[in-house]
Amino acid sequence: MKCPFCGHLDTQVAETRVAEDGGFIRRRRRCGACGKRFTTYEKPEINFPVVVKKDGRRTEYVAAKLRGSFAIALRKRPVSTAQVDAAIERIEEQLLSLGLRELASSRIGELVMRELKKLDQVAYIRYASVYRSFEDIDEFKTLVDEVRR
Repeated sequence: MKCPFCGHLDTQVAETRVAEDGGFIRRRRRCGACGKRFTTYEKPEINFPVVVKKDGRRTEYVAAKLRGSFAIALRKRPVSTAQVDAAIERIEEQLLSLGLRELASSRIGELVMRELKKLDQVAYIRYASVYRSFEDIDEFKTLVDEVRR
């Protein structure tokens, strides 16, 4: 590991700890040349499938976009950040378990709708109205009737 202070390549691990949740490893290192200490973090590299948009464009999966969709749908709704984090984690686990290299954006949208339906009915209807591009009030009524059942 290269020292961030002097650039020397010879550093030694002084201490190693696993995070409480086991998601990463924290290492304290010491530079052999300048003697300064610094911390590094190791975590597994995860490759999500490439997202194929409706128009055929391909883009990388971006977790921030998923979180943004939840934030918009859940705006001013009584849902905790922990609940949103858990929902996003479930979606990402499903994306990874599929083992696909490419995935249609519509499939991700359906996963989001399923999670929102569990979290908050109003947020579910908000998201569905945009996602399904409702044209008139009858489509809203049909969705609301579906949620009430």
